[in-house]
Amino acid sequence: MAYFNPEIETLDRGDLDALVDERVAYTVRYAAEHSPYYRRMFEKEGISPGSIREHEDLLSLPLIGGKTLRENQPPVTGEFGFLSVDWNRIFTIHETSGTSGTPKAFFLTWADWLQYAEKYARCFVSQGFGPDDRVVVCASYGMNVGANTMTLAARNVGFSVIPEGKCTFPPRVITSFRPTAIVGSVFKLLRLARRLRDMGLDPATSSIRRLIVGGESFAAESRAYLAEVWGVDVYNTYGSTEGTMCGECTDVSGLHVPEDLVHMDLYDPGIRGFVQEGECGRIVLTTLVPVGEHAGMVLINYDTEDTTVVLSRERCACGRTHMKIFNPQREAETFWIAGVPVNRVDIERGVFYRDNMEYLTGEYEAFLYGGGEESGTTLRVSVECEDASKCDRELVEQTFLKSFFSGKPLLFDQYNDGMFEVVFHFTDPGGLEIYRATGRPKRFIDRR
Repeated sequence: MAYFNPEIETLDRGDLDALVDERVAYTVRYAAEHSPYYRRMFEKEGISPGSIREHEDLLSLPLIGGKTLRENQPPVTGEFGFLSVDWNRIFTIHETSGTSGTPKAFFLTWADWLQYAEKYARCFVSQGFGPDDRVVVCASYGMNVGANTMTLAARNVGFSVIPEGKCTFPPRVITSFRPTAIVGSVFKLLRLARRLRDMGLDPATSSIRRLIVGGESFAAESRAYLAEVWGVDVYNTYGSTEGTMCGECTDVSGLHVPEDLVHMDLYDPGIRGFVQEGECGRIVLTTLVPVGEHAGMVLINYDTEDTTVVLSRERCACGRTHMKIFNPQREAETFWIAGVPVNRVDIERGVFYRDNMEYLTGEYEAFLYGGGEESGTTLRVSVECEDASKCDRELVEQTFLKSFFSGKPLLFDQYNDGMFEVVFHFTDPGGLEIYRATGRPKRFIDRR
């Protein structure tokens, strides 16, 4: 079994917890000394940084979120309240996409870069990558950190990178360079497969040996279909500018969290407190700074607004001891219908039901309308067909409904009572609204 950092990745649970506690205590002291925001926060809350000695103590500290970051940077303030080193120690500056307001600023030292790269390197090695691999990276090389840190991780692992940035690269990249893997989203990789087939190239007989998906949550059904189309294993990663970088190993039983470098707690989506083990909660991150080191920016109890479940803290079949979590979902993609939460992934699961894929491309979008006490709610699901005139619409509708209502008995009751309606719209390729939208397409929109 291969590891990037075997001593840390296979550390006994007791020793791992002790290391985490040591870094929690140091990180809190570091934040109080070097971060203007945390210095003020500890004084305002009357909390002694020295009283935070272990990870359980973090539960007593306030939560922060993206709004907190924006309120402590220009143009709201004259300084970057979370900047935690002198400017001359900052290696790179990053911003989020800013889809929900002013972009959040992030600052990385070279030490931060090395830690970010190690997280991705661990993921790559756990997925079977080695020096003989050539990997096409279809992720942005702009202000986000993902593609850049993957590239640095590749240098550490020893494989080659083809830094395309997008999945619209010409087929000669596959035929000439014979890459062994591609990093991209489910939909980018499905579109690439269709484009290759249109040009007479079968993805399943190409040089590709594995696919790495990330950047958005997805259904198990869409992953299975992607694996079928390409004829390879598909592994999941979850990363963010805040520094999560979790990844599946070849056991494919959850995403390993690099617990020595980032601490993760789960908070009740209703913001009532931290959840019990095994319950779904919002991911709350705390940066872990190794003792004696510096960090460009420290986050303590940062609410990512993504949800997950801790699956295991036991030693994995791969030998790693770091905990495993379920594929995270975005809270912003969850809407409530008659007291029942519905996530975009619930829609995707119904679309990618295997029988449907004889007729569909996998592209979809969904909208919620109505919502009044008397009128009820309507879910409109639009799916793209290979050929709308030949699509078995009744089969698609029935298989979607069977999948969608699985595990949602209360919503099914609303459906039977006429207070919740599901309507379908079938289009030929290119007919969905997402093709006319700018920026990252939103596939599930609440128009109530």
